[in-house]
Amino acid sequence: MRSHNSKPHPQIKGAQIIDGKVNFPISWLNQQGYCEYSLFLEYVQGVTTAVTPEMQKGQNIHQELEEKFKEEAVPTTFSDMMELSKKEEIMSRELWVLSPKYGIRGFIDEIWLTPSEFVIIDDKPGTTAYYSTINQVMGYCLAFKDTINDENRTIRAALRERGTDNIFWTSEFNEDAQNKIEMLISRMQDLFNGNKHFLPTKNPNKCAKCRFRNYCEFK
Repeated sequence: MRSHNSKPHPQIKGAQIIDGKVNFPISWLNQQGYCEYSLFLEYVQGVTTAVTPEMQKGQNIHQELEEKFKEEAVPTTFSDMMELSKKEEIMSRELWVLSPKYGIRGFIDEIWLTPSEFVIIDDKPGTTAYYSTINQVMGYCLAFKDTINDENRTIRAALRERGTDNIFWTSEFNEDAQNKIEMLISRMQDLFNGNKHFLPTKNPNKCAKCRFRNYCEFK
C-alpha cells in the first residue's frame, strides 16, 4: 500500500488531513446517526466525559476476542491474504482500511474473505440494526472496496451481536447502498469543513441517555 501525506487536523480532535482532505474515523458515522451534535461537542469543542460501563464492557469483550484470534492467527500481508482467499475461505480481525478518496479510515472488527465474496462484520451490543450502526458497517464496506482491486467478488455487510456468533443483520453492499453512504460521508465532510451546521437529535429518549447532556444547549 502506498504512503500518504497525513497530519492531525488543526481544529477537530481525532480527525486528520490525509492527501489534503479531511479524514475521520468510520465509527463517527455511528455517532452521527445517534446525534450529530454530539460530534461537535466531543471533537470540535473538545468536551470529554467519563467512560460509561457499557463502553468499558464493549472494550473488554473486543480485547478478549482480539487476543483469542492472535493465539491462532498466521502472520501474513494484505496482498497475500487477498490472493489466498481466491482459493479458500479465510478470516481476519482488526483489518485496517483507509480511503483518502472518501476521507474515512478505521479497523474492521472481522472480515471473511472467500472465493465468491467478502463479508465485513461489525460487532454491536444487542440485536437491533439501527440506522446508525448500518451506516458504520457500510462505511467499512466503502473503504474496503476503495482499497482493493476486485470487481468480481461481492461485498456483504453484517452486524453481529457482540461476544456471540449471532449475525442478526446482513445486506449486500450494492450500488444503492454505496450511493447512500457516499451521500452521508459528503455531509460529514461539509460539517467538518464548516459548510453545514451540526444538527441535534429530536429524540428526547436519546437526550436523556446522552453522556454529553450536561454540555448540550439543546437538551
